[in-house]
Amino acid sequence: MERVRQNIRNLTAPAMHGRGYVRQGDQKAAHYLRQRFRQLKLQPLAPDFTQPFPLDINTFPGNLRLQAGGQSLRPGVDFIAEPASGGGRVSGSILVLDTLIFTNETAGQRWLEQRLGGKIVVLRQRDADRLLTLPDAFTQHLNQAAARLTLVSKLTASLAASQEPQPRLLVLADRWPEKAPQATIQVEARLQRDYRSQNVVGYVPGRTQPDSFLIVTAHYDHLGRMGKQAYFPGANDNASGTAMLLELAAYYTQPANRPAYSVVFIAFGAEEAGLIGSRYFVDHPLVPLTQIKFLVNLDLLGTGDEGLTVVNGRLLPSAYQLLTSLNEKQHFVSDIAARGRAANSDHFPFSERGVPAFFLYTRGGIKAYHDVQDRAETLPLTAFTGVFGLVSAFLNSLGAAPAK
Repeated sequence: MERVRQNIRNLTAPAMHGRGYVRQGDQKAAHYLRQRFRQLKLQPLAPDFTQPFPLDINTFPGNLRLQAGGQSLRPGVDFIAEPASGGGRVSGSILVLDTLIFTNETAGQRWLEQRLGGKIVVLRQRDADRLLTLPDAFTQHLNQAAARLTLVSKLTASLAASQEPQPRLLVLADRWPEKAPQATIQVEARLQRDYRSQNVVGYVPGRTQPDSFLIVTAHYDHLGRMGKQAYFPGANDNASGTAMLLELAAYYTQPANRPAYSVVFIAFGAEEAGLIGSRYFVDHPLVPLTQIKFLVNLDLLGTGDEGLTVVNGRLLPSAYQLLTSLNEKQHFVSDIAARGRAANSDHFPFSERGVPAFFLYTRGGIKAYHDVQDRAETLPLTAFTGVFGLVSAFLNSLGAAPAK
């Protein structure tokens, strides 16, 4: 577990820049994984273990500032940029969205007639969602404002492949000075076209059926930096799953543990940008998809007080029964729950192409997610050892007797 902790600390360190697309954080993380793959003596499935692919990504590499009501709010703590925020420096008066536009036609017409140029519009998240129910004219009019601030109960960051024409921020509602008459916003946003990221892929040849494959996957990327100070460590999401992938690789590179099938280890890039790395692999497979006997995707494995969830467990009842029977015999984790189909991690592109796949994640414990609080030092790793035992036992069962 000390090795696990060290891998998670290394992947979440400030020098990795959140494993995103500012200061080449994803490249640094991929380099780290290539080094670990070499140390473990995995065989490459692509030159230097690397399968490159392009993506468009909106980034925030420089200044990110918000001042209102005489206060300087802190990026990452009090506010963040919306994923598709544009850049610019704006100083202007605050205009709070009139919620009567949702119920009163006259109020709605007055809103459409109001000039928004130079103004900073403030609205709450529930009203931002309600805007989607109104005619497009309301959204188009709102886009004429100099900037937009949305007040939220939790800061949850994400990524986008496009950029809006105005700065847009998410601000914690309880940190926003309600009666602030004016605000100053500065956002440096850079939309990078055809940014080159990569999957990192290695394997252990099977003993007797090397042309049949078991696949273990985890995404190593995260949300990167936002401004010069804030970065998103991504300990649970997904340094934890990446560390598990490395432990399973260390286990299967031992001669005594090699199964009949080959075991492939894929660290995906750009999962947070929309499963881009896994979609690219499925479209450009390094092993035939029809020869993949099973895929286990590892994501969010840093907790476990409440057990383990298996996405696709309801779709693959025989494999799920094998998993639960192994757990009943050896008590690896406290509880296993099945879910159905979900497009929430890198298993999904494979499932959609007919590859049998599970996505495993732990439940309970800390609630940090897509924020600056998802740190290595607070990660409990409650069920990590148990999940390792369960996954290796499951793969060994599949590798020992070809699945029907």
